[in-house]
Amino acid sequence: MREDDRRNTAETVAKEVLRVRFGQLDINERLKNKEFRIPVHLALGHEAIAVAVALAMTPDDTLCLPHRNIHYNLARATDLGPELAELRLENGGLAGGTLGSMNMANPGRGIVYTSSILGNDLCVSAGVALAGRLAGGARVGFVVTGDGAMEEGSFSEAMLFCKSFSLPTVFVVENNGWSLATRIEERRAPIDVAALAAAYGAAYLKLEGNDACAYAEKVAALRDRVLADGGPAVIEVMLTTLGSWTQPTPEFPQGKFINYHHGAARTVSPDPWPVICEDATDPVHVLETRFALDRLHGIAGALHRKLFRDLP
Repeated sequence: MREDDRRNTAETVAKEVLRVRFGQLDINERLKNKEFRIPVHLALGHEAIAVAVALAMTPDDTLCLPHRNIHYNLARATDLGPELAELRLENGGLAGGTLGSMNMANPGRGIVYTSSILGNDLCVSAGVALAGRLAGGARVGFVVTGDGAMEEGSFSEAMLFCKSFSLPTVFVVENNGWSLATRIEERRAPIDVAALAAAYGAAYLKLEGNDACAYAEKVAALRDRVLADGGPAVIEVMLTTLGSWTQPTPEFPQGKFINYHHGAARTVSPDPWPVICEDATDPVHVLETRFALDRLHGIAGALHRKLFRDLP
């Protein structure tokens, strides 16, 4: 049973998506104001999967993260203050200001390891899963990677290890189609993630469309299936990292597409209704298909007022 099954109602999922979006928008404004001295990788557009994983986890489950981790940290956080303090490298931060952004962990909320090294969290998660097995109890290990990091050998090694020892682990592959400024089709051949999972005898779930309510149900069900069956499973989630812009240059007078990777998303603002794109790439926009707009706007307005009033 999850921490509180009441949390998995549709309205609670919506509140969590909006809370993670507003948290990122607050951090984005601070990035614009150069409040932080470290690189921060926002994940605008990734909120649906982060909320689904956070709600699926039980108190005994673990989560290992890569350098783009802010959405999972926000989804698991109970208070944004320590996260902001960590980004400022202050003593009151989650790790006393020693981890910053790309290594931000929160063991008290199940985030046991985060790494700025590409693919490094994958093999560590296998060790964490083995430790969980030896410690006993009904626990599942979640680990997040990207469509770039999964090209590393550590992805296959971790999958093989977890399968060999029947370790219940969920590999979440966030596929945003980019590695820095290079599209997938520009750098490598396609990878059939479903076939790759099948080669290891792992369950496979593909998520697309950014329906956070549907994601929450499916991830929770997969988590329970992995615990019952043992061994790994793979979630491939198709998403778009929002915040890109078009910039005129001498070579591209009509404007060159600038893929957003880290730092401030300069064209995004913290409006009370925080839709960035009015299509399925935006989990907040997708919420509009499930809820009456006046109710949804009321939830968002209350969260916006609280966040931007209470935080220093």
